[in-house]
Amino acid sequence: MRRRGGRGRTPLWSRVLADLRVRMARGEFAEAFPTDRQLVARYGVSRHTVREAVRRLKDEGVVARERGRGSFVRPLALEQRVGPLYSLFRSVEDQGHVQRSDVLAQRTVRDRRVSERLGLRADTPLFHLRRVRRADAVAFAVDDVWIPMRVARPLLHTDFRHGAVYAELARLVGVGPLNGWERISPAVAPPRERRLLGLTATDAVFVVHRYTETAEGPLEWRETLVRGDMFTYTTQWSSTGTATNFDARPRRRPPPRR
Repeated sequence: MRRRGGRGRTPLWSRVLADLRVRMARGEFAEAFPTDRQLVARYGVSRHTVREAVRRLKDEGVVARERGRGSFVRPLALEQRVGPLYSLFRSVEDQGHVQRSDVLAQRTVRDRRVSERLGLRADTPLFHLRRVRRADAVAFAVDDVWIPMRVARPLLHTDFRHGAVYAELARLVGVGPLNGWERISPAVAPPRERRLLGLTATDAVFVVHRYTETAEGPLEWRETLVRGDMFTYTTQWSSTGTATNFDARPRRRPPPRR
């Protein structure tokens, strides 16, 4: 990483910081974080430059330093309360993290399997959004959302790098989920998702299936893989609390008359 002159150039420490974030997301520093000397040798910059990049990681709480142990990456711990409908975007941001997404797909599809789960005809046009969800640049989930195109057409050109599906549906279409259900189960991620999340073949994930609907019919089918080492689901109850149970099957419309 050579020094470049001229105004408007990205500072060297910022470029080092960006690369360190990428490497952390890949899990390169699981055992130990590099020393200043190692970073200087790796990037070919001054000790002051690498210390500035590392200082910012420490200020964000991503990297910590302990006597006798040196610097290490602090494990990211996210908590999600179960019960009422929640937004993963809002949950992450409310815990003080910056939620960003890598958008891998944003398109119109026809998917028989998803349409069946929504109780729709097999050839129904669907909006499909696939994202890698990140908290402070660390990939923690792969998220797939399908919404009938009759509802979701305005979402085709929406920027979801830092945004929530429900918020954009409310803003652009004026609709939101009224009823639904969610199922959470443990699993081992498939190879492609393991690469996206920086996992090994034995690392566990949570698989979240969600169905929601409006008063007019099915709204959303969602499949999310969440890193098991970074996420905790919690619930609260009291003697006066009540629980709402949803049937774990989407409502099916009667077949159209021919």
